Amino acid sequence: MNRQPLKILFVTSEVYPLIKTGGLADVSSGLPLALNASGHDVRIIIPAYKTALKNAGRTKIKLKTVGDSSIRLLEGKLPNSQVPIWFVDSPELYYRNGGPYGASNGIDWPDNAERFNTFNQVAYQIAANKLELDWQPDIVHCNDWQAGLVPAYLSIEKQRPATIFTIHNLAYLGLFPKQTFGQLSLNKKWWNYDKLEFHNNFSFLKGGLVYSDFINTVSPTYARQILTSEFGYGMEGLLAYRQNRLSGILNGIDEEHWNPETDKLITQNYNYETLSNKSQNKQALQKHFKLPVDAEKPIIGVIGRMVEQKGFDLIQNILPSIMQHNVQVVMLGSGDSLLETSLLSCMHQYPYNISIEIGYNESLAHLIEAGSDMFLMPSRFEPCGLNQFYSLKYGTVPIVNNTGGLADSVVDTYAETIENQTATGFKLFDATPEALLSAITRALTTFNSRDDWNQIIRNGMRQDFSWTSSAQHYVSLYHDAIKCQG
Repeated sequence: MNRQPLKILFVTSEVYPLIKTGGLADVSSGLPLALNASGHDVRIIIPAYKTALKNAGRTKIKLKTVGDSSIRLLEGKLPNSQVPIWFVDSPELYYRNGGPYGASNGIDWPDNAERFNTFNQVAYQIAANKLELDWQPDIVHCNDWQAGLVPAYLSIEKQRPATIFTIHNLAYLGLFPKQTFGQLSLNKKWWNYDKLEFHNNFSFLKGGLVYSDFINTVSPTYARQILTSEFGYGMEGLLAYRQNRLSGILNGIDEEHWNPETDKLITQNYNYETLSNKSQNKQALQKHFKLPVDAEKPIIGVIGRMVEQKGFDLIQNILPSIMQHNVQVVMLGSGDSLLETSLLSCMHQYPYNISIEIGYNESLAHLIEAGSDMFLMPSRFEPCGLNQFYSLKYGTVPIVNNTGGLADSVVDTYAETIENQTATGFKLFDATPEALLSAITRALTTFNSRDDWNQIIRNGMRQDFSWTSSAQHYVSLYHDAIKCQG
C-alpha cells in the first residue's frame, strides 16, 4: 500500500554530531536521516546550546521572536545532509559552557525544569501551527523526559498532530519538586497522580507516558521489562495501563560511520569475505595498548561507562580468573572512580595481559571494535545498546547479558544455533561474576574451534542493522498513531 510522505517534527535534547552525551544523540541523527532518505519531510528541533551552535556551522534566523518572547528560532542543517534543524535560541537558558544538562563538573543545571519547559513550549507552538511557519507536522516524535511535556501541551488542542513518545532510558524520569511545578505556571489540572504528579514531585517523562498517542522503547525486550517493578521505576502501573499503545523498535546504526569496509579510523579495511585482513587491526590494537603482539592470543575489548549498570564491577571481579586463560583485555572508558581504581590495579598486576585507557577516544573505539576478537557487554540493563551492533558488524563476537536490546540483537551459541548457522555471540542469563565467567569461558573454548568461530563471525556480519529497517517500523508506528490519535 502506497502512503503519502509524512511531515515529522523530531523533538530531542541532543543530536550527533552537534552535541552528544549518549545513544539518544545517535538515534536523533540516524533515524531522521533514514526517514528523509525514504522521502519523508522531517525537521529536528533542539535547544540552541553553545556547543551545538558551534558544531552546526552556518545558521539563519527562522523567526526573530517566538510569540511575544525574546526567544528566536534559528535554522541549520544536520551536517552532510539536507535535514533541517531548528534551534530554540534563548542564550540565558542554553548558551553555556558545559553539557546539555549540567556543568562540566557533572552537576545538573539548577534551572533545567525552566530550560526544558521553554523548549517544550516552543516545540508545541510549532506543532500546533501557532507560529505561522507554513509547515505543520503530521506527527510529533518526542524523545525522553526532556521532551515529555510536548504531548501534554498538545492535548489541549482540538486540532493537533499525532504524538509518539520514545523512552530511551526509563531510569531518567525528569523529576522536579512540586514548588517548581507552580513556578512554571503549568496547567493546574496536571497536578494529579494520573497526570504529571509523581510522589509529590512532578515528572516531565510522565507527560509523555500519559498524553502521547503511542509509546515506544528502543527494543522489544525492554518494552516488556519496563512493565515490571525491577525496570519500571515506579511507572510500571501506568505503562501496564497503556500497554496496548506500547511497543519496542530496535535502534539501527550509522553504517557510513561504522562499517569495516570503509572505516577510515581503522588500520585495514575488511568484510566477511576478507576476514584475514582483520588481523592487521588486531596487531595495531596490541601495539597501541603496549601488549605483546600475538595473533593467536584472543583479545577481549570493552568500551563504556565504568559503572555498575554497565557491569564493570562484574568484569573487575573476574579479571584474575580469566587471566588463567592467557587472554588479553583492553578497555576504554571512564566513570565511577572506585571502579576505575580497581580496574587500573588489575592492569598493574597483569601488565602483559590487561591495558586500560581512561576517557574516550573515537578513533580508538573503532580500532577496539575492529581489532578485538570478542566484545564484552555485561550490562545489568540496556534499553538497546549500540556497541553490540558495532561488534557484530566488525566481526567481533559479543558477550552480553540477556537484557533489553542485547537480548534482541544477539543469538546465543550452542549446538543447535551453530548447526543452523544463527549463532552470533554468547549470553549470560544472570548478572553475576559466575555467569559472566561461564559465558567468557564458553566463548574462549569456541574460539579454539576456528571453523565454528568464523561461522559465528560471518553470521553476525551478514545481518542488517541499518536505520533503513528501523525507520520502516517507525513509519508504521507513525501511521498507527495518526489513525488512532486521541
